[in-house]
Formats: sequence, structure tokens, C-alpha cells
Amino acid sequence: PQSGQGGHAYLREGLWWAGLLCMGVGEAANFAAYAFAPATLVTPLGALSVLVSAVLSSIFLNEQLNVHGKIGCILSILGSTVMVIHAPQEEEVSSLESMAEKLKDPGFIVFAVCVLVSSLLLIFVAGPRYGQSNVLVYVLVCSAIGSLSVSCVKGLGIALKELFSGKPVLKEPLGWVLLVCLVICISIQINYLNKALDIFDTSVVTPIYYVLFTTAVMTCSAILFKEWQHMVLDNIIGSISGFLTIVSGIFLLHAFRDMPFSPSLLPLFLQPGRAEPHPPWASAGTHQSCQHQPLLPSEDKGSQSAEEEEEEEE
Repeated sequence: PQSGQGGHAYLREGLWWAGLLCMGVGEAANFAAYAFAPATLVTPLGALSVLVSAVLSSIFLNEQLNVHGKIGCILSILGSTVMVIHAPQEEEVSSLESMAEKLKDPGFIVFAVCVLVSSLLLIFVAGPRYGQSNVLVYVLVCSAIGSLSVSCVKGLGIALKELFSGKPVLKEPLGWVLLVCLVICISIQINYLNKALDIFDTSVVTPIYYVLFTTAVMTCSAILFKEWQHMVLDNIIGSISGFLTIVSGIFLLHAFRDMPFSPSLLPLFLQPGRAEPHPPWASAGTHQSCQHQPLLPSEDKGSQSAEEEEEEEE
């Protein structure tokens, strides 16, 4: 059976493994970015990968990038630039000890429990009933679990920095716990994202997954690392505006990807070859005004006069 029906036939495809390997290389670079930058900044910039894939698809796979897609690419670039300019400054977490203190925060514990409970309900209750008909079921699972995986990546990045500086990180149990949690979270994400892509169209899954995943990660990072605590109002508005601009660009890029855009869809005055040689007002003098035109056509007038003559003869 297919992945949408609980099967894993794609594991026997060499092309799938090649794609997974390429994604792994990209995620390794993404992993390094999380170690040195706020998660609220790194995650929304993942929209650039969607932009690059759309451009490369139009070049190598001969896929058409219509006007909506080009506008979406421009909006994604503009939104990413705005988010970089107004990026929040996360609270300094430079060691596993400080990371452990963050993980013990009551706010994060409540958030993590809510994520786990809601994910279990979606998997075991909503999944069998609505998973085949509602795109939000499996995408919500990927997004919720993905927010926890980003926190694990952030902690492992700190652990690697300490390891390269010569500290005995391998003896710390927190690093191994974060690694196990990361493997579990990524496995769940891959499984349910494949199910969503197998059931629904990519143009529907990709923008919804991006919006929900980025929102969940930004919420988790704001709770765990207090990234928004010391931001001024201008930077908050700029970050939110940049994120909404990226969302608009991703929506245009995917939602209208298969919609053909030809010159016939333009208004008549913008269509090439259909423009009037003279503006309407140029020939206005050659036509009679509506006020001086007869109310009835000439043929009607002729028929009326013939009827009057017949009546007179009678």
C-alpha cells in the first residue's frame, strides 16, 4: 500500500533515498545555522529553499514558472530581507547547563505537554477518521513535532560547540537525550509528511506545512529562549510583517503553480495586438450623440410609414 494508507513502499525506491541524502546535506547546514542564530530567524528563511527549488525546477525540469510564481519569489525575498533586518536577539544560551535550565521552565513544560497530547490525539483519533480527507491532520502532526525537533537541534548545536572547545560533553546525559528525541521527532515528521504528500497535492501541502511549522517553531522559541522579550515594537512589527510577506509569497508560488497565465487573461487594452488604433474619444465627433439619434431604427420607421399609407388608401 501507499504511504497515505500506512505503507512504506517508497523505502524501496533509490530515487527517494537519493532525495533523502540531499535533504540530509541541506539539513546539516541548517543544523549549523541553528547553533549560531535564533531559531525565529533561521526557520522562516527556510522559505528560500522553496524558492530555489521552484527556480531550479523551471530550469532543469522544464516546469513553467508563471507570473504568480515570479511574484511569489519576489515577495519571499523581500519578506526574508525584512525578517533579517528585524531579527530578534535570543537570550544567551552558551552551555548545556543553561540549556537544561531553559528546558525546566514551566512555560516550556506546559507547551511540550500540549504538543505531545495534541499530536497523540491527531495520530490515533483524528488520523484514522479524517486523515484521508483533511490535509490539516497530518500537517499539524509534522508541525507540532517539528517545533520540538528544532529545540533539540538548538541544544545539540550548543553541545557540538562545547565539544569542539574541549569540554567533556559526551559525559553529559542531556546531549544524548536530545539526540534520541531528535531522531524520534524527525522520524515522525518524515512519516506523516510523506502521508500528507501521498494523499494531497504538493501545491496544497507545502504552503500549509510551511505556515504551521514556522508558526509552531516561532512560538516554541519565544517560550523557550525568550527571543521576543526584549524586542522593541518596531522590530516586532517588522518581524511579523516579514513573516506574513513570506507566507504570501509561498502561497502565490504554490497555490497558482498549475494555473496557466496567458495574454488572453489580461484586460483588452493590455492584450498585445488588440489595442485600438485610435482612442475612443478620437472618433467621438464622427458619431451622432445619443441625444440626436432616433429612438427607433430606420427599418422600423419605414415599416411604420408603409402601414400609414395603406390605412389612408383604405
